[in-house]
Amino acid sequence: MTGWQTLLYKEVLRFWKVGFQTVAAPVLTAILYLLIFGHVLEGRVKVFGTISYTAFLVPGLVMMSVLQNAFANSSSSLIQSKIMGNLVFVLLTPLSHWSWFLAYVGSSVVRGLAVGAGVLIATVFFVHPGIVAPLWIVAFAVLGAAILGSLGVIAGLWAEKFDQMAAFQNFIIVPMTFLSGVFYSIHSLSPFWQTVSHLNPFFYMIDGFRYGFFGVSDVSPWLSLGIVGAALLVVSAVAVYLLRIGYKIRG
Repeated sequence: MTGWQTLLYKEVLRFWKVGFQTVAAPVLTAILYLLIFGHVLEGRVKVFGTISYTAFLVPGLVMMSVLQNAFANSSSSLIQSKIMGNLVFVLLTPLSHWSWFLAYVGSSVVRGLAVGAGVLIATVFFVHPGIVAPLWIVAFAVLGAAILGSLGVIAGLWAEKFDQMAAFQNFIIVPMTFLSGVFYSIHSLSPFWQTVSHLNPFFYMIDGFRYGFFGVSDVSPWLSLGIVGAALLVVSAVAVYLLRIGYKIRG
């Protein structure tokens, strides 16, 4: 195996060894969201015409799980390695910054997709949203996981303590995820909040992903794809640059 593949294998093995915590627990959390919101709002909220609210909710919960767990994977790995001091063993290797990037972001994509697939499979027992365009589903899931994996690298390099990492996740990642249309269509919002939602890149990830299930969305999937692709380029470029200069990991 080449260097980046070995590091990728190590990172995948890291979260898979505690799969009950890193994969099963997020699936259970998503199911609880589905049961609570579906029970309370089913029949009271109309979205996309004939689509039931519970069916509408499923793609949003799947994508939310993908994004949050992709971020958690790379960020937690880096901050734990920095604090415990074992990051030095990776630094001693002749791996390039690109190898680091591919391994950490690649493992984040694997974890995000694993959790997302688990949520989708589990929700089949409650509602089946249907699949209209599977390629759109795969494209947005992979791109979204890669963006959050790259953000996790940035956060993991920046943070020096666990509370800094928690602040990054609680004040940036979670609000942007929850306010991206996971639980509602933005057309139900006032014009001001619709405009605010359009400034949130997470909205385009979830809206484009949802299009793959229903064939309808709040905005054009091509617009969503363009914005998500541009966001990936920007975030990836920042993450690669920080790895190249050894930001907060090299003296």
